[in-house]
Amino acid sequence: MRSVSELMEAGLVYVAFQPLIDLAERTTFGYESLARSGSTDYRNPLHLLKAAKEHSVLGELGRELRRLSVDGCPDYPLFLNIHPDEFDEGWLVRPDDPLSQHDKGIFLEITESVPLSHYRFCHSVLKEIRGKGIKIAVDDLGAGYSNLKYIADLEPEVVKLDRELVAGLTTGSRLFELVKSIVALCRVQGAKVVAEGIETASELRAVLATGAHYGQGYYFARPSREPTNEDWTRWFDRL
Repeated sequence: MRSVSELMEAGLVYVAFQPLIDLAERTTFGYESLARSGSTDYRNPLHLLKAAKEHSVLGELGRELRRLSVDGCPDYPLFLNIHPDEFDEGWLVRPDDPLSQHDKGIFLEITESVPLSHYRFCHSVLKEIRGKGIKIAVDDLGAGYSNLKYIADLEPEVVKLDRELVAGLTTGSRLFELVKSIVALCRVQGAKVVAEGIETASELRAVLATGAHYGQGYYFARPSREPTNEDWTRWFDRL
């Protein structure tokens, strides 16, 4: 089995892009960049990250993924997934990090499944990053145990609702009323909302009714090596 360092040297680590759609304008707002591996040993990105952490190259991998993201999508805002342990290293705040080479806007996705105390410990790093104009997105809100204090404490610019809150969503249901309330709460807190995992026209109809700002999911496009920019109007015309 090749090491993660060997994969990076061989060019077998790459990223795939999935668009986030502005639901009001029906245009592409930005792209989430997702880690991928060309090696059969690491088909699952989580395995790739786990191996990088075990071999103490998580910082190097994160930097390479950011470089690939910035190079591959120079014209739109980028949503970049950051492993929580990267905040314990110095890579993110280096002056030459790829984060500083993208002028269209960057959102660092912080997963809601990590204890809030971890991010409080990394407060100085977050403050330095935000001082450079980088924004924060709370990811996976609604996956398992949810702590709404993330929204108050981290003051994210964006909150991403997990697929668990979107799957099978229909207007008028109890789940719909919950999601609608979460969207309203985020608005009060100054955060915009992305509904992740939209896979059907009925889910999109319900998401629109909640007042969410952006949508993402297979209904629009699957992740691809090249950013997929479409006229999304016809996806809404199917409703």
